Amino acid sequence: MSPLKLDGRPRFRRRSTTDIEDYFAGPKEYDRHSKWPIFMRLHGSILPEMILPLIVVGCWSTAITVISELVTPLGISNVLLTVLGFVVGLALSFRSSTAYERYAEGRKYWGQLIQTAQTLARTIWIHVHEREETYTEDLLGKVTALNLIVAFCIALKHRLRFEPFIHYDDICGLVDHLDTFARDASDIDGGNEKRHGLLKATGQYLGVSFAESNPRKVMKKATKPLGNLPLEILSYLSIYIETSMRDEMLRTSMFQVHAANSISTFNEVLVGCERVLNTPLPTAYTIAIAQITWLYIIILPFQLVGTLNWIAIPGSLVAAYIILGLALIGREIENPFGRDVNDLPLDQFCDVLSEEIDTIMSIKMPTPNEWMKVPENKVLYPISNSSFAAWNARGEKAVREALSSKAKMGFQTKKSMQENRVDSDQTA
Repeated sequence: MSPLKLDGRPRFRRRSTTDIEDYFAGPKEYDRHSKWPIFMRLHGSILPEMILPLIVVGCWSTAITVISELVTPLGISNVLLTVLGFVVGLALSFRSSTAYERYAEGRKYWGQLIQTAQTLARTIWIHVHEREETYTEDLLGKVTALNLIVAFCIALKHRLRFEPFIHYDDICGLVDHLDTFARDASDIDGGNEKRHGLLKATGQYLGVSFAESNPRKVMKKATKPLGNLPLEILSYLSIYIETSMRDEMLRTSMFQVHAANSISTFNEVLVGCERVLNTPLPTAYTIAIAQITWLYIIILPFQLVGTLNWIAIPGSLVAAYIILGLALIGREIENPFGRDVNDLPLDQFCDVLSEEIDTIMSIKMPTPNEWMKVPENKVLYPISNSSFAAWNARGEKAVREALSSKAKMGFQTKKSMQENRVDSDQTA
């Protein structure tokens, strides 16, 4: 990922390369379209993590089949296959549904976060007034407050990925001026992240448990308090809202309530995302489901070899691919906030929100007269191309008659389209 800076803020875009990480590493970019059939796509596939388990299953099923065919029969009754298959199906169904529920809940919280951020940004930009004596100062204050909204979303993203400092390119310029625990800790513990070697990176791609690092290791090694950066940013936003109301810059009570409720919603999203992150499926369930799954796969060749003979080897591989695939998908989406292909694209969410808030701040909000009374405003389009001023000169009666005609014309057009559709269907 290489940063492209726009107005001081980094925008991250993936390089166009043929590296293996472009196929198996995330996060997924939804604006890129693949024309490959869905069953042939590799980007987002769990195939790399299934290579080693399938090799183990292949070796095991081959050994059982060879012994059964050449030495002594090892086949057992298929009744056990039916009984264990039912249990494994229930376990995998529970695992998959629980994991997807966490994924959907994480997406819901981020959707709520984006909606609230847009509402609060619009409330601050439009309804917090600039005073004549300190116009530029108040304007820059509003820009700073909207930057803090973006900073909260980015800080939440980093916190959910166990990145507690502020030296990251996408947030440093937004919160470096704030007195936070994360800033103090970054001076001592922060720095460039250590790159993984080829062997460790390969092990992580293949899903080898011994190659996986503790995601909290950076936080555990910290020598100073890390605090809670998103929560601290909310405190600064609350201070701004309180000051705006006290100085009578945010005057309307309804928008005061909106601003206060937005801060509360931000806090609710923060707590909800941390709950999703820190309360996975209980360990006992996870271990039991993994043991049941592998027990079934180990016993499977014994049940197939008596009926399928040498075909038991590919049969065991196909069954293992299906069963392990469902189990691995559950593990893949259990934490929706990471950097895997199937995780939520939090980087894109933050980039889009930053661009939308930049759009809100890009122009000074005009008064209604500045955009209503312009000649280009065709108020009764499509039945008339006359401007606002022309219809204003004709009087109220003419306007109401035109509105009635517009409603009748819309009904007749809709009915005509329905009749034409019926005629075309009958012709076909």
